[in-house]
Amino acid sequence: MPTLLVVHHSPTRSLMALTEAVLDGAHDPEVEGVDVVVRPALEATADDVLAADGYVLGSTANFGYMSGALKHFFDSTFLAVGGALDDSGGAGEGGGGATKGRPYGLYVHGRYDLTGAVRSVQSIVGALGWKQGYDVVEAMGDLTDEHRAAAYELGGTIAALLTT
Repeated sequence: MPTLLVVHHSPTRSLMALTEAVLDGAHDPEVEGVDVVVRPALEATADDVLAADGYVLGSTANFGYMSGALKHFFDSTFLAVGGALDDSGGAGEGGGGATKGRPYGLYVHGRYDLTGAVRSVQSIVGALGWKQGYDVVEAMGDLTDEHRAAAYELGGTIAALLTT
């Protein structure tokens, strides 16, 4: 059975609500045969990443960057799951190892600018060789029904991609 790993840092009500919507989408009755594993970013391991067939990542946007917890997740798993760095320490080509080509999705919430948070995650998953499977869900300010619906679609879409 394919496995979807949801790694999130949900310290606020808004992020908790988005995470719940992602999980509801991943468990949509039309998506069958996918095991959904949920890990807070500070608890997720390289073994979790290697055991999964796809990923959904959730983060706050903090001072123009992803949350420290999600950054810790990447720092502690990157090389173990096949991430590649070039000679300058930047994202290298040809990374990914066993996880290369796997689909991922991302949702981010913040009060101001989300650009840096999204860019920072995308640069790391690019060096892992993961493939974006759905539009980034960017929720700025107070959550709306549209944000929740987009998060539901994100979870459902990435889970459904694992069944094909």
